[in-house]
Amino acid sequence: MINSQDIKKGTCIRMDGKLYFCIDFLHRKPGKGNTIKRFNIGERLEDVRVERRPYQYLYKDGDDLVFMNNETYEQITIAPDQVNGVKFLKESENVEVVVDASTETVLYADVPVKVHLQIVWTEPGLKGDTATNTLKPARVETGAEIRVPLFIEEGETVEVDSRDGSYLGRVK
Repeated sequence: MINSQDIKKGTCIRMDGKLYFCIDFLHRKPGKGNTIKRFNIGERLEDVRVERRPYQYLYKDGDDLVFMNNETYEQITIAPDQVNGVKFLKESENVEVVVDASTETVLYADVPVKVHLQIVWTEPGLKGDTATNTLKPARVETGAEIRVPLFIEEGETVEVDSRDGSYLGRVK
């Protein structure tokens, strides 16, 4: 059990049979505004101990994805909708799997924020066109569609933000 005033970013609690992660914390005096979930000072909540473990993506098995624990070599399957950034996941990529330590239940997996992917299709580029911030569509090796600057060509490797698919830069 945890006191309500001990909640901070990253804390996981179980309430009404569901798990909730604290993604932001704000202490403010009540007033008019949006509805938010509040807890009384001293209220006891059921905290959930979560562990973050390194896993490597191996392959797709039907609709599920198979991962291997980098330390124990144990293999697990995870549904694609439980993997944040799944459209930027390629084989042999390391991910962080978040597990409920008391029940050994997989909660979700996170692809690294910055991933290096090869461009497999894009329209022909224009040499020297770096003055504008114009973007064109491109497809990366995982099949995901992203937007890249005009000078990027097929075969180049780029760095992509897996949270929103934004182009971060070329990889030399």
